[in-house]
Amino acid sequence: MSGSEEGITLQVLHTTRRRVPLAIWHRAGLDTPRPLVLIGHGGSGHKTAAAVERVAHALVREADFVVAAIDGPVHGERAAAGEGAEAVRDRFRTLWADGGSVEPMVADWTDALDDLCAMPVVDAEVIGWYGLSMGTAYGLPVVGRTPRVRCAVLGLWGDCRPRGDEILQQAAAVRVPVLFQAKPGDEIITIAGAQKVFAALGSADKRLTLHPGLHIEIGEPQLAEAVDFLQQRLRRGRA
Repeated sequence: MSGSEEGITLQVLHTTRRRVPLAIWHRAGLDTPRPLVLIGHGGSGHKTAAAVERVAHALVREADFVVAAIDGPVHGERAAAGEGAEAVRDRFRTLWADGGSVEPMVADWTDALDDLCAMPVVDAEVIGWYGLSMGTAYGLPVVGRTPRVRCAVLGLWGDCRPRGDEILQQAAAVRVPVLFQAKPGDEIITIAGAQKVFAALGSADKRLTLHPGLHIEIGEPQLAEAVDFLQQRLRRGRA
């Protein structure tokens, strides 16, 4: 499936080996390779949810990047038929607490990235990550184990969630520049828990920023900060 809106092309397909549900956005008519940003969506969302589209469109419009997202476990095309957002969120929380979903998600992202880097519109040498909340839960091991990822926007996750010690270990393996966003008013992730993950990051270049609002409320300044960070880091990477 494909579509176009505001000069932005969207493709929805599957990767070749593991059948991973994949969405790709880029400027319509793109004829040169561009930096790639991978988006890890939040819990109860999916690869083309409104929150993901908002970030993807901002990155395409303002930075001319290629953007890609996959469905998380039990999300999107992987959810049960007729399952609503709350049921998906609850199933994810159970799955996360059980600890069996990290390795499959890392493998799914590895497979998706192999396919993406073979596309002529993608500059395989310049790749970044954007993922908050669940996008950080799975983003930490993906970024920490994927040398091709050069920088990351993370946040809204903490060691206050189940398997906190494992989260801190995964954070220590992240060595690329990181913008970490947190919220003192977050009703799901404590600010102390978020700060511990930030402190554990192995990156020599990392920045913690605090934003107002509840967990799912991503204001324009917060989004603009993330876009600016990725734009600066990835454009520098192409020099």
